Amino acid sequence: MRLLHEEVLRSCGHEPVVASDGAEAWAIFERETPPLVILDWQMPGLDGLEVCRRIRAHPEGDTTFVLVVTARDGAEDLTTVLDAGADDYLSKPVTPDNMQARLRIAERRIEVSRARKTAEEELRRARYLAGIGETTLTLQHEINNPLAALLTNVSLIRSGVLTEDEVAESMVVIEEQGRRVADVVKRLRQIERERSAMSVEYLGSQRMIDLRGDGTGPGK
Repeated sequence: MRLLHEEVLRSCGHEPVVASDGAEAWAIFERETPPLVILDWQMPGLDGLEVCRRIRAHPEGDTTFVLVVTARDGAEDLTTVLDAGADDYLSKPVTPDNMQARLRIAERRIEVSRARKTAEEELRRARYLAGIGETTLTLQHEINNPLAALLTNVSLIRSGVLTEDEVAESMVVIEEQGRRVADVVKRLRQIERERSAMSVEYLGSQRMIDLRGDGTGPGK
């Protein structure tokens, strides 16, 4: 049966990696995470359904197409196969024509899955870039305002027109505004991690980003 599967797979342009039992099949998947896995329900060690469950629990196993080959064809058996996470099943005895038909289904599903994953990556990237642009606009307000207040007070002190008490008040303002700028810069460090920036999501028409951290900033 394995030889038949191998020949049909090769005739369809695939390069099969063969496992002799369930444990070896699982080890191969962990090592290579192939896009297509064909499992016999009855395998030594780990049966096909257990391997299928492990594949679905794997971080990269959600897009793998799993085809289970089984001699069981009862309604309950087929439900059990699908409940284990299999995408399709093939009843024995297996013929080359039946196997090729199932492979065509698998190939189409794999292509759709890859296209969806590419689209999702592009969407996340677009949101990341949008978040960076929005952050830049927010910074113009969050940094320019305290910076202007800081520089104004510095100019007043240098001009010599302030009393001693007024100079002390200006120094307090300068310190406060400097801390505001430092706080914004500190919050920007999270954007250096692309994953953090790409996690920005929409909530209705609002962008969930707040550089000030107090829930009142214009960037929220």
